[in-house]
Amino acid sequence: MPAKEEIRKLRKLSQQFAYTSIQMHEAIGRKAGMSGTDHKYLGFLLQQGQMTAGEFSNITGLTTGAVTSLIDRFEKQKLVKRQADKADRRKVIIVPDTEKITALFKPLYGDFQSNTEKLFGTFSSGELRVLEKYFSEAMEIMDRKIQTINQKQ
Repeated sequence: MPAKEEIRKLRKLSQQFAYTSIQMHEAIGRKAGMSGTDHKYLGFLLQQGQMTAGEFSNITGLTTGAVTSLIDRFEKQKLVKRQADKADRRKVIIVPDTEKITALFKPLYGDFQSNTEKLFGTFSSGELRVLEKYFSEAMEIMDRKIQTINQKQ
C-alpha cells in the first residue's frame, strides 16, 4: 500500500495536470477565436456527431438557454448548422461541420497529439494498462460526482 505522502503527491500532480490542461485548451480556444470552454464543447459535437439541442444540453450539463447561445456562437463561425428534425420539426438538430472544425484545430493540436503518442510509446504494455485503469476509474469517480451534484439541483 502506498504511503500517504505518495498519494498526496499524486493527487497534487493530478490537480496540476488538470490546471495545465485548462490553460492549454484556453490558449488553443483563444487562437481559434473562442473560449477554451467553447472549444471543448465543440469537441462533444466532433466526437458524438449531430444531435438535438436537448441532447447537447444533457451531454454538456448546460441549460437549454446556454446551449442556444453556444450554438449561436458556433454557427456564427460556420462550425455548425441548425437543421430541423424531419420527424419532429419542433426539434433542432445541431450538425457539426467536421471538415471545417478539423481544419481549424489540426494545426493547433497536431504536435500535441504526436508528442502525446510518442510519450505513450515510451511506456511498457503493463504501464499503459495502469494509465488506462487510472483514467477510466478517475472518469467513473468524476461521473458519479457529476450525477450526485446534478441530483441535488
